[in-house]
Amino acid sequence: MTRWDVTPSGVDFVTSLVGDAIEEIDQDVKSYGTNAKSAAESAGSISGPVCGAVPTGPVGAALALFVDRTAHDVMFLSARAAKSANGAREATAYYVVGNLEMASDTQHKALAAPKIDLPGDKRGGDHK
Repeated sequence: MTRWDVTPSGVDFVTSLVGDAIEEIDQDVKSYGTNAKSAAESAGSISGPVCGAVPTGPVGAALALFVDRTAHDVMFLSARAAKSANGAREATAYYVVGNLEMASDTQHKALAAPKIDLPGDKRGGDHK
């Protein structure tokens, strides 16, 4: 890296906005799971009257499969934003004290995809 043009107050301002957005994303992720579960339960089934728990119908099964296949991507959104914002803050701190090599190294590390480990996730934490 040959040149830095960083305003620490600007980085702080932007990363605080990112932090606010991450909070909203986290709330949306929580409601995503709750709403999908509620929709699956409300979708009903093709069976007649039953005793006990109502069996899962085709719409509920499809929703469950959709949530299972997209959970990793949904979790990745806030993890990516948080890793980028934290990396920018940390790199800026190194920049302020004059350690441009550590600032550059930190910036490059922040570019790597975050690891998302979900139970039963066959991707091994990698976002692909």
